[in-house]
Amino acid sequence: MTGAYAFLEEIGLADDQLSFAESRRADRAADWGAEQRGREVLPDVVVWPESTDDVAAVLSAATDHDVPVTPYAAGTGLEGNAVPAHGGISLDLTRMDAIVDYRPDDFQIDVGPGLIGSTVDEHVARDGLFFPPLPSSGDISTVGGMIATDASGMQTVRYGEVSDWVLGLEAVLADGTVVQTGSRAIKSSSGYNLTDLIVGSEGTLAVVTEATLELAGRPQQIHGGRAIFETLEDATEAIFDAVRTEIAVARIELLDELSVRMTNDYLDTGLPDAPMVFLEFHANHGIEEEIDLCRTIFEDHGVLEFEVSATDSEMDDLWEARREIAFAVKHYDDDLEVLHPGDVTVPISAYPEMVAETKRISAEYDLLTTCYGHAGDGNLHHNVLVDFDDPEMVERGEEAYRRTVETAIELGGTVTGEHGIGEGKQQFLEAEHGAGAVEMMRRIKRALDPTDTLNPGKIFPETADGERVRAETSALESADTGESTQPDGSGE
Repeated sequence: MTGAYAFLEEIGLADDQLSFAESRRADRAADWGAEQRGREVLPDVVVWPESTDDVAAVLSAATDHDVPVTPYAAGTGLEGNAVPAHGGISLDLTRMDAIVDYRPDDFQIDVGPGLIGSTVDEHVARDGLFFPPLPSSGDISTVGGMIATDASGMQTVRYGEVSDWVLGLEAVLADGTVVQTGSRAIKSSSGYNLTDLIVGSEGTLAVVTEATLELAGRPQQIHGGRAIFETLEDATEAIFDAVRTEIAVARIELLDELSVRMTNDYLDTGLPDAPMVFLEFHANHGIEEEIDLCRTIFEDHGVLEFEVSATDSEMDDLWEARREIAFAVKHYDDDLEVLHPGDVTVPISAYPEMVAETKRISAEYDLLTTCYGHAGDGNLHHNVLVDFDDPEMVERGEEAYRRTVETAIELGGTVTGEHGIGEGKQQFLEAEHGAGAVEMMRRIKRALDPTDTLNPGKIFPETADGERVRAETSALESADTGESTQPDGSGE
């Protein structure tokens, strides 16, 4: 046992619950997006807790010994949310993957944070239930990771994001205190909404050890299809018109011509080389009327082809093509890589302008930029492709990416609809929320984690590359004395 980490043995962890092996540590030093940013900080040790008591013991001891802890699970994040910025402990929660309790009559299930998301759907399918906000990566990402970033997926337009389906949490604070938030009731006006405070906090406020999720009844009628347009503008205007008409669409996904071409190359799908929209309609009755209404709206925007089917195999092929786009982009050109995984989201009325401006900026800088995403909720995945061996091209890419994100903010949107801030989007946090709101976030962080034990280096820009930022006093003490605890940004 390494001397600095002897306390891990003292708290009763078994030998197979921790590892100092370089290969194990290296596996948790990057996620899907961290490598592109050129950052790879290995944790000092990997720890696998198997219970809430284990998590509490590790966090309490780590805080006492001034050791940072970064929660980790599947490593499928895109903004470095779960990779260490300052070494320390990588707290791998994948062994906490139990289905703790299932109450189909209440449409609820209690699960561990390490459970793969799609397992929830598989477990409850026999009762005609499902977990609606499951993201596109739900078959490889964990419930804990989804909660940490407040993830969302292709069905958000109808069902909302993960936070809308989390009723309560068991979580552990940095000092080892175990807290319960929320309840099994579907509504409450009792006290602060601590559940929503933890959801989306990227492991900087607490470590989730159990979640109570709400489920929904699977609709009796599900039909899916695609619509092909001559121009990207026609497609985005049709999407806006359909969404504001409140058609019973559960998925409405945009693919620009470049994304379709990449998907064809990767999967040999044979899709028409044109902008298109993938759709899925959910209803318990009258689905044909909804489809006909959508067809009429799309025809008003010059749709070239509109095909919808109820056949499972055809729908599976359709959604496989959408799910695999990220891999298709990655394999499109050996010399080009995604600079940053963009996921801005804007009000639906601004969506056509957002897509058009993204393409205009891309052309201005002579770059390839894919435009696809969960269009029904205003989400756009804008991936600027660059050759990292070409510094001038990278510089153009950075400028194009920055201007695209700033456009989203100007249109009343957000810099990240589902990936989180992590390390990759810290520079935009204050531009979106304002200095006052960001300082309020800092005060919450200091109040709950004054030693900066939990996931330091994430969300707040000043912690990205510098020393961990710790509060000398609590936020309340600071308020009483009139002294500021705001970091100077130097990280020193």
